[in-house]
Amino acid sequence: MKIYNSDGKKLVNAEYDEIVEVNDIIDGMKVISVQSKSNEEYAVFLLEASTKVTCYIFDEVFIVGKGESYDTLVAAIEAWRNDEI
Repeated sequence: MKIYNSDGKKLVNAEYDEIVEVNDIIDGMKVISVQSKSNEEYAVFLLEASTKVTCYIFDEVFIVGKGESYDTLVAAIEAWRNDEI
């Protein structure tokens, strides 16, 4: 398990080839799923303290998108797959 912090645009103190994994922590939220559509970008789904799910879209260590809070992981993944994030 790794603990990451971001500055809103990228992961701080992370190597460019690091890939976030399930059970890592980002900005105090636990990673509950990592999904990929292509080799370039991947989505990281995080459990908020409020038990809502949020999504960060990464290109290497750069945050290229953020999703809103969703009630379930399934809803968050569907929104990402439908390019709503």
